[in-house]
Amino acid sequence: MLRRFTVTALLLAGAFAAPAHAQPVELMPGVTYEKQVRFTTHGPVGVNVLIAPRPGGLYSLQPVLSNELIQGSEKLTAIERRLAATTTSAGVNGDVTAAGGRPDGFLMRNGVLDHDPRTARSSAGIDTGGGLHVDRLSLYGYWQGAKSRRAFNVLNEPPLASGTALYTPAWGPATPAAAKGVAVVLRPFPPAAPNTDLVGTSAQIVPGGAAAAIPPDGAVLVARGAAATVLQAEAPVGQTVRIRFALLPDWPGAGVTAGLGGGPVLVRNGKPVFKSGESIPVLDLALRQPRAAIGQRADGSIVMITVDGGLPGAGMTNFELGQTLAALGAVTGVALASGPAAGMAFDGTLLSTPPPGGAPPLADALLLEYAGVVVSPPSAPVVSPNGDNVAETESFTYKVVRPSAVTIELKGPDGGLRVNTQTQVAPGTYSFPWNARRVDGTPEQEGSWSFTVTAVDDLGRTSSHTRNFSLDLTLGSPTGVAAALIVPRPAPRTVASFALTRQARVVEQIETPKGAVVRKLTTVTAGPGTLTVAWNGKTASGANVYTGRYVARVVATSAVGTSELSAQFTVRRK
Repeated sequence: MLRRFTVTALLLAGAFAAPAHAQPVELMPGVTYEKQVRFTTHGPVGVNVLIAPRPGGLYSLQPVLSNELIQGSEKLTAIERRLAATTTSAGVNGDVTAAGGRPDGFLMRNGVLDHDPRTARSSAGIDTGGGLHVDRLSLYGYWQGAKSRRAFNVLNEPPLASGTALYTPAWGPATPAAAKGVAVVLRPFPPAAPNTDLVGTSAQIVPGGAAAAIPPDGAVLVARGAAATVLQAEAPVGQTVRIRFALLPDWPGAGVTAGLGGGPVLVRNGKPVFKSGESIPVLDLALRQPRAAIGQRADGSIVMITVDGGLPGAGMTNFELGQTLAALGAVTGVALASGPAAGMAFDGTLLSTPPPGGAPPLADALLLEYAGVVVSPPSAPVVSPNGDNVAETESFTYKVVRPSAVTIELKGPDGGLRVNTQTQVAPGTYSFPWNARRVDGTPEQEGSWSFTVTAVDDLGRTSSHTRNFSLDLTLGSPTGVAAALIVPRPAPRTVASFALTRQARVVEQIETPKGAVVRKLTTVTAGPGTLTVAWNGKTASGANVYTGRYVARVVATSAVGTSELSAQFTVRRK
């Protein structure tokens, strides 16, 4: 016998028709995930929807660089697992991944520029108040050595044939080789923040276009062609070199300290944008494919979505993506990388449907990070300590990412505390098992229960997370397995039986082992006793089913609550 409980159906609906509503799943306090199915003119499309509070306090919206380096790439799930010891995260892919695994466009982390923007398409920025900004950015910069200022606007990107680029430690251990180039190592050199005078000293000149080591406390200017001659002449060893960047529009002036490349803009003033005028191929906009986006509602809450692909022609157009984001309440929004890269994950587990061949590695990701306590869903949404060896006990895990004083409370249907403990814990994941019985060994009180963990971390921040479950003894499974059902047959025959301890409204149906409904049977109100499920091996249309394994499932709703129980059996055709 197999007990199976369904917390929620993770389905949602689409760009032009009302979505199929389902109960969202809470991933962490205030953050929900829902799989919707939206019905477009080309058929149903799976849409993954993540809703989160306005960034601030224990929540932050952060661009994360793969491997913490511009060069190289990393899968979304691997990025989240790498960060799991210090935060609980949920998010989506970021910018387009260019050659070598580097981001194609803008990247700013903690107020420091890691990569210059693409002026022909939008970028997304997050300010210190949790506001989302979507603009087309330009980067203007200059360096100045022994003589006048020299303009350049390339950061952590190969320089043009006659241009100059700055490489910071975010690029990697060494600059790329640059034909007809020269490199000037600046050490020490501050982090590359915009609108700030960045002053360093020329510590080494590497001529001939060879790669130069990037010191962890420095940076390297690399120039090619005519610009190389100027750099070598005006930044000799020992020379003070001044560098300054400016972003237009002045995002740092708006308090933007983090952001990444995207485009095009999808939603402006709550309306989907059909024609953004950005430099993106028309085919990329019109193609039905997996897509990702970030938006913000009027109340500041964040909406992240990804569209599943898979089959040829599946997915959405760019405008349908904007319509979907606006329908979810976003007043502003921007697209992120589309195609196979589009995906959503939670704490290292993929939530979206991966493309054929698996999810590809990314240049960067956009994550909602949470620093408070997180409690897992209950191991059994309905626990029934009735001795049938199914869902006899309950268990939870909880996670903290900083040293914390933790209070654990287990509250019964009567409001009384069965558990109330306090302990000091180090960062990590901890388990809480419960046998669902009283001290004398009898089952605990039936009804709705709650498990709450409250944590006060070493910074004095308080967080709390509650998970609810129920204890219900209405259904029980007697021993024994029904013999194989032989079809065709003239009349129904019992394929499974269950113990019913009280009067309940019972729904019976037959499913495949993977949960597909084969036949809905009866809905009855039954009293205490043995509940039998009888079936003739036919579908609703009257066709005999094929040989194989099937599941008899009953859902019982009583004064205590709702519980489900399933039993597997075999069908054989003559």
